[in-house]
Amino acid sequence: MDGAPSRVLHIRKLPGEVTETEVIALGLPFGKVTNILMLKGKNQAFLELATEEAAITMVNYYSAVTPHLRNQPIYIQYSNHKELKTDNTLNQRAQAVLQAVTAVQATNAPISGTTVSESAVTPAQSPVLRIIIDNMYYPVTLDVLHQIFSKFGAVLKIITFTKNNQFQALLQYGDPVNAQQAKLALDGQNIYNACCTLRIDFSKLVNLNVKYNNDKSRDYTRPDLPSGDGQPALDPAIAAAFAKETSLLGLPVAAVPGALSPLAIPNAAAAAAAAAAGRVGMPGVSAGGNTVLLVSNLNEEMVTPQSLFTLFGVYGDVQRVKILYNKKDSALIQMADGNQSQLAMSHLNGQKMYGKIIRVTLSKHQTVQLPREGLDDQGLTKDFGNSPLHRFKKPGSKNFQNIFPPSATLHLSNIPPSVAEEDLRTLFANTGGTVKAFKFFQRDHKMALLQMSTVEEAIQALIDLHNYNLGENHHLRVSFSKSTI
Repeated sequence: MDGAPSRVLHIRKLPGEVTETEVIALGLPFGKVTNILMLKGKNQAFLELATEEAAITMVNYYSAVTPHLRNQPIYIQYSNHKELKTDNTLNQRAQAVLQAVTAVQATNAPISGTTVSESAVTPAQSPVLRIIIDNMYYPVTLDVLHQIFSKFGAVLKIITFTKNNQFQALLQYGDPVNAQQAKLALDGQNIYNACCTLRIDFSKLVNLNVKYNNDKSRDYTRPDLPSGDGQPALDPAIAAAFAKETSLLGLPVAAVPGALSPLAIPNAAAAAAAAAAGRVGMPGVSAGGNTVLLVSNLNEEMVTPQSLFTLFGVYGDVQRVKILYNKKDSALIQMADGNQSQLAMSHLNGQKMYGKIIRVTLSKHQTVQLPREGLDDQGLTKDFGNSPLHRFKKPGSKNFQNIFPPSATLHLSNIPPSVAEEDLRTLFANTGGTVKAFKFFQRDHKMALLQMSTVEEAIQALIDLHNYNLGENHHLRVSFSKSTI
């Protein structure tokens, strides 16, 4: 970042296929971009901002947060040029893109001396954006979205929900121009390093009706709204409207399962740090949030604190579980931190457990109370704080890299040498499902993949057999796998 400040910035190490729009988008949050020159062969570009002050802000911001384009780190420094003189004939494409973007920034009014063809930018009709998060490796909260999107104008309202196992949000600006700028700059960007990719479209809705201010929905213009009881703020009628809207937008309604598989993070330490929201692509995004989940529509004949501990323990360290005494199809689950509760909610809401589709939302409770001393609550409340079975106790644990959505394929580890494929097939078939495929890891017979015929059967098998004693002091470890056999 050395060199005297200049409003022209030199950008290096660009990925080969990067577009002018993506480079311009780097500068948009900081002010007006006035020129761009792409040096494709050298993987470099020059970006000129309207003022030196904007350039300084941009350089300072990106010295604290490494900018990424297409998952690759890039480098930004002041250029020796004080302004960009570009040969317009050579640089026509870049100029066209720039004019289009600038037109949007100037409320779609033609800039003096240039006329922008109508086709370059169609003015956005709606101030409401629909946001889908791909590769949701770490939880993304309403506050994180507010922080990112506020850079482009006042955010009035946000509603978040999970649909087709994908975290989605509707976000309303005061002005459609802000929505257009945010879409231009943020669509396709990652919130965290190499994951949580934003996919942004305009919504058909032009106004959001928010009933509650809580961690699911918020109307920033009305701080007086009630918080509701931690139930999702989306009523079925609105949900149906979304389903319709999704098909109108031509987005794939059922997201391809592959799109959910998170990108590998280079090492466990980075993953652990990110899980603590340390390695965040946006400064000051903290991983606060509620640690207690409310799980409803449970099969009350079958469910136990232990089964909930095992299933939710795939996504974080479960501290306490309480099945509600007067409503035994519901339970409160306290995780170790807000990140883990978000993660468990995004992966388990809508999954089938013991034949019923469970609902997972954040609870309004801050902690799960243990029963008073000497009071028998029939084993409905259990404290797992000191359980030896927590998967994420060790900072930097490998397990942070192996968090995947529930899938029909299970990853088994800690298998003793004496246990054969037949033994494991029989063991898993006894959980009530059908074993479709099995494969030991070539290098390491301690590990294997085993595929059940449905995700529900795999969830059941994981609950029944994680920590199962296979003899020789080997307890089987079971997690969901992103691979198929």
